Amino acid sequence: MRSHIRHLMGADVPAVAGLFQRVFRDAVDSPTANLEAYFTSLFLEGPDQDPEIRSHVHVRDDGGVSGFIGVLPMPVLVGERPMRAAICSTLMVDNYADDPFAGARLMRAFLAGPQDISLTETANDISTAMLRKLRATVLPDHSLEWLRVIRPAGFVAEMAASVVGAARLLSPLAKPIDALIRRGTAEPRWSNLAASIPAGTLASRDADDETAATLFRKLTEPFVVRPRWCDESLLRMLAESRHKALFGDMVRRVVTTRDGRPVGMFLYYGDPGRIGRVIQILAVPGQTGAVIDSMLAHASERGMVALRGRTQPTLLEAMLGRRFTFVHALSSLVHARDAALIEPFIAGKAFFNGFAGESWSRLIGDRFD
Repeated sequence: MRSHIRHLMGADVPAVAGLFQRVFRDAVDSPTANLEAYFTSLFLEGPDQDPEIRSHVHVRDDGGVSGFIGVLPMPVLVGERPMRAAICSTLMVDNYADDPFAGARLMRAFLAGPQDISLTETANDISTAMLRKLRATVLPDHSLEWLRVIRPAGFVAEMAASVVGAARLLSPLAKPIDALIRRGTAEPRWSNLAASIPAGTLASRDADDETAATLFRKLTEPFVVRPRWCDESLLRMLAESRHKALFGDMVRRVVTTRDGRPVGMFLYYGDPGRIGRVIQILAVPGQTGAVIDSMLAHASERGMVALRGRTQPTLLEAMLGRRFTFVHALSSLVHARDAALIEPFIAGKAFFNGFAGESWSRLIGDRFD
């Protein structure tokens, strides 16, 4: 039997979960039942599952699974026209040197699916090169990581701790240094926020799943291309997004005007003294900057040392005036046989990244103990 690509089946899940352990977690332990159950739920049983848009495995000559590409179907509206999109999620290959073309074959199988639009938001340099050869388009305004430092000394200590764990012992020393810096700062600088919240900053309050679902639909309406989530699917995603133990506690808040009118929402993860990870920022047109300011104020009050996240075209203009820094780490790409479907993504008129992607998934940030 020659190596080949076929659709994922339930019997493949233990092997795929084990591959995930080795490739992404550097773990040699057998996958937990919790991890196997999640792979089954995410890639075989979700409410938006499409019998024609499926994940794929690469099978070796001896019949063993040596590669996997996860595919998440996502119904979308292009204008008012229902269409099918697919998100390229987890791509992994075991023993790459034994079959260096396995990843390319998996990627080609994904793009050959019946979906109208193919997307990925987590392509590394190798995957990006493969996708470009397969005529996918890189989206620069979706492909930047942003960072906003809040407490510079605490940020330096946290970055040092990410390299040498014992450096976290220095964190208590960073607090008085940051207090001195903030005390002498009347205005926000590139390296920190002012000690007091600026007058006029909009308030925010916690958002439950139902409120968040309503706001996701409302705040994505202005986009030409936007997800067409069913209620079950969106509520499931919101519930699962709570579980990212490796990132810290979830913060999900709706931003309101003084009369209580919702104008935006933000979702991030992190514990006080740490760097928070932002998954989603949404705002009504004209209020993006105000929502960002509200998020930064909340993170500062919680004691975060910095926030980081992924850009979207609607965020960039507001961020450029608020002392954010940017770096490229992973790429977002789009592929479609009809070139007209790519244009809204290039023009920044498509809602993509975050919940219109894979960042909400427990595979990014949870433990599965």
